[in-house]
Parts: sequence; structure tokens; C-alpha cells
Amino acid sequence: MTTSPEQFIAATKTNLEAQFASLTALNKKAFEGLEQLFALNVNAAKASFEESTATAKQLMAAKDPQEFFTLTAAQAQPSAEKALAYGRHLASITTATQQEFTKAVEAHIAETNTKVIGLIDEVTKNAPAGSEQAVVALKSVVGNINAGYEQLSKTTKQAVQTLEENLSKATQQFTQAAEKATAKKK
Repeated sequence: MTTSPEQFIAATKTNLEAQFASLTALNKKAFEGLEQLFALNVNAAKASFEESTATAKQLMAAKDPQEFFTLTAAQAQPSAEKALAYGRHLASITTATQQEFTKAVEAHIAETNTKVIGLIDEVTKNAPAGSEQAVVALKSVVGNINAGYEQLSKTTKQAVQTLEENLSKATQQFTQAAEKATAKKK
């Protein structure tokens, strides 16, 4: 069986349809992440406004400077805790979205890779005599592309892990600093 131009056209069309479907899925995941981020920010802004209004009323009702400073100090710990909760929620949204992207891209690349290798195998079965070097070169290119993708994937995963670790450390340090600040004011 020979590979005809129609087979290449059909394979190309199938590949383009798969890429379009993957891009559509990635866009959907991106919008879902943005929706969650927007909802988080709206809720945080609303809560912050309500709490600021209540705090301002309390501070304006203070009868003397001592009471004013006591009320101010009492706000430090809850504010720090809310900031930490916001940071954790933000990191959760970001991590989940990134994981969905990674999963979708890996699945798409694996599927595309399988199709390309199948097409190359089909073409090389029917390659004319003397084209062995071209076939080896083509397979080498595909192998190098796969190796590059695997390295990129590994590096990306390491970067995300490092980011999550740094965020966790920063959150822990911020919590400790907020607790110390609150303890000193009391």
C-alpha cells in the first residue's frame, strides 16, 4: 500500500481538528480559572469594604487614644489571616488551572505524537530504495522534538513545584510575623 496525497490531507485535517479541539478545551479552562479569580477578587473586595466600614465605625466610637490603639491592634491578626486565606485560595486556583493545562497539553501531544509516528511508519514502509538516510533523519527529528517536549514538561513541573514551595514558605513567614506583631501590641 502506498501513501497517497489524500492520506496526508486526511491526516493533516484530522490533526488540525484535534488541535482546534485542544485549543478550545484550553480556552475553556483558562476562562474557568479567570472566572474563579474574578469571583475571588469580587468577594474579597466586598468583604474588605464591609469590614473596613465596620472597623471605621468602631475606631470613630473610641472614647480615648488607648481604646483607639487597642482596637487598631486587634485588627492586625484577623487582617493577616484574611490575607493569608486569600493568598492560599489564589494559589489553589492558579495551581488547579495550571494542572488542567498541563494535563490537556500532555494528552494532546501524546495523541499527536502517536499519529505522527504512525504516519511516518506508514510512509517509511513504502519508501523507495536509497531513502533510508532520509527516513532515519525524519525519525531523529521526531525523537528530538519529543525529547525537547519532555525536558520542557519536566522543567515546567519543577518550576511550578518551586513556586508552590516558595509560596508556602512566604505564607508561613507572613503568618509568624503577623502573630508576633499581634502579640507585641497586646
